[in-house]
Amino acid sequence: MTDAPQDPAPEPLLSTRGLGVVFPGRPGAPPARAVDGVDLDVHRGEIVALVGESGCGKSTLARSLLGLVRPTAGTVRHAGAPLAYDGRSLKAYRSRAQLVLQDPSGALNPRHTVYEAVAEGLRVHRHRGDERGAVTGALARAGLRPPERFLLRYPHELSGGQRQRVVIAGALVLEPELLVADEPVASLDASVRGEILALLLRLRTELGLAALVVTHDLGLAWNIADRVAVMYLGRIVETGPVERVLTAPRHPYTRALLSVLPDAPGEPVVLAGEPPDPTRVPAGCRFHVRCPVLADGRAAAAGVADHCRNRDLPVLPAAPTAAPACHWAAAGGAG
Repeated sequence: MTDAPQDPAPEPLLSTRGLGVVFPGRPGAPPARAVDGVDLDVHRGEIVALVGESGCGKSTLARSLLGLVRPTAGTVRHAGAPLAYDGRSLKAYRSRAQLVLQDPSGALNPRHTVYEAVAEGLRVHRHRGDERGAVTGALARAGLRPPERFLLRYPHELSGGQRQRVVIAGALVLEPELLVADEPVASLDASVRGEILALLLRLRTELGLAALVVTHDLGLAWNIADRVAVMYLGRIVETGPVERVLTAPRHPYTRALLSVLPDAPGEPVVLAGEPPDPTRVPAGCRFHVRCPVLADGRAAAAGVADHCRNRDLPVLPAAPTAAPACHWAAAGGAG
């Protein structure tokens, strides 16, 4: 008796393969390899958290997914089709994929009312339906109820959480499939952060929205994400289901990020050296110059210290996997 054929895996809503973004340096300075060979998938209705320190390339990767930064290598695909970079194609794509920025005050024009802020996307895309109905509907979905109370207000008349909801409403008004949220709660008080995260989860449930949430906070990833991708110096170093990555991390960098959370057991891991510099990517594993496993001799005991210093690692595949981009973990040292 033969096994029944397996259904093919669903096609990602958004995917990258070998994605690279290199920024030219100043005269006499090396270029910055901000994103360096990234494979990443976001499926329909899925929330993926992209986690890492400031300067690791998260925001550049997010903007390249929306066509705001043009990659210098690799591909971005939306619903199976390669992203085209002509003006008309990008405009159509951005009606399906919307960016939510970290600072709602900076994202909103102080001279525009809430109505004008939310309606802007409709006007850019020449929406021909009921503009007022679309605006009030988006405000209601973003949790600003009754929406009529907010239409004529200006940003300075709103709380920080209300301003972030207006930004989210401006993204929702075009009925996108995907939100790319860059540190969406970093500027908010703790109580308001929970409300905005609950809103993103509700939108996923009610509208089937997918989201890529860019954050430095693994605690946020635990509360909202289905999968997590940990980024260091332009590369994804660990990825997989959020529960697996955050309860049984295999990469030393992931472990270090988790160790500084408020409820983490043991002492925080203090990383040596400077934060990642994309103009100075070291040979070998790009984390080795700060890696506590190399510093305390565990990599040497596992026989991989020379590999850590001298042998580059392959790009981690996009598919959910327990494999980290780490010589020591691959040798069984992370168990």
